[in-house]
Amino acid sequence: MRTEIASLGEFGLIDRLTESIKLTNESSTYGVGDDAAVLSYSSEKQVLVTTDLLMEGVHFDLTYVPFKHLGYKAAIVNFSDIYAMNGTPRQITVSLALSKRFSVEDVDALYDGIRLACQQYNVDIVGGDTSSSLTGLAISITCIGDTEKAVYRHGAKDTDLICVSGDLGAAYMGLQLLEREKSVLKDEKDLQPDFSGKEYLLERQLKPEARKDIIEKLAAANIVPTSMIDISDGLSSELLHICKQSKAGCRVYEEHIPIDYQTAVMAEEFNMNLTTCALNGGEDYELLFTVPIADHEKVSQMEGIRLIGHITKSELGCALITRDGQEFELKAQGWNPLKEEK
Repeated sequence: MRTEIASLGEFGLIDRLTESIKLTNESSTYGVGDDAAVLSYSSEKQVLVTTDLLMEGVHFDLTYVPFKHLGYKAAIVNFSDIYAMNGTPRQITVSLALSKRFSVEDVDALYDGIRLACQQYNVDIVGGDTSSSLTGLAISITCIGDTEKAVYRHGAKDTDLICVSGDLGAAYMGLQLLEREKSVLKDEKDLQPDFSGKEYLLERQLKPEARKDIIEKLAAANIVPTSMIDISDGLSSELLHICKQSKAGCRVYEEHIPIDYQTAVMAEEFNMNLTTCALNGGEDYELLFTVPIADHEKVSQMEGIRLIGHITKSELGCALITRDGQEFELKAQGWNPLKEEK
């Protein structure tokens, strides 16, 4: 049985969603229940704040995205931004706009995913808002974190090494797989797609993780990146952000870009260029960062990190070096949420 949200009212819905929330961070002085949360940060720490807005039909499709997975991912993409600044996420606020077609049970499942992400990463929910919507579902999450030393996009220098965590392109191939099955089965209500052997791709798209472990490894090795960004819009776009803000160029080597086997198989099945998928796919939420060449030995021995190139002087431009030694200009072809659909 589905319960209409209107039957609870705004405050009843908020009470239902937040009644079990407990604060775990020392910096969370007071959370849900007043006009504002109260946070208390040490003067020795820098405070980080980031916000993401997810719109139905633009950032997610509820045809194949379960509410719990959506809630988890909505939180994770914010945590990832904090880690990309060399920080630790501590609190989030969650705001939802909901149309009449959603039930209380839908929102419960969404919040279950948000709470699960917060439990996994030790983050407190300290506030938010709810509103009605005429167009569907919108999720806005603001994340607050801290760091002893913020790492920006503008610090890369000539000869710095370019590093990336994990592997690239899997989330994009997971999206292609889901979109294909949606199209194939749109008139077959009783049939379920067979995703056996492709679980990794679906997980990377539906339930990504933020790379807390990489930040911890770098700290343990006493490595402070000279620049860093998370890969949400594609490796090429993010690397060009770093180069533009650092007033630098780069060389990236195709043979060193990390790609999972399932990604390669799926790209072949879709007749897509594998390197293009890895460069421009987006939603990997891996960390792209640069380190001084003096840290080469330490960073090259770290599990889960690959060296993919180096920073150059700005006049040399930004280029991809192919496996056969050809040089191509690196272009930002990742996803653009403001681009009009044709």
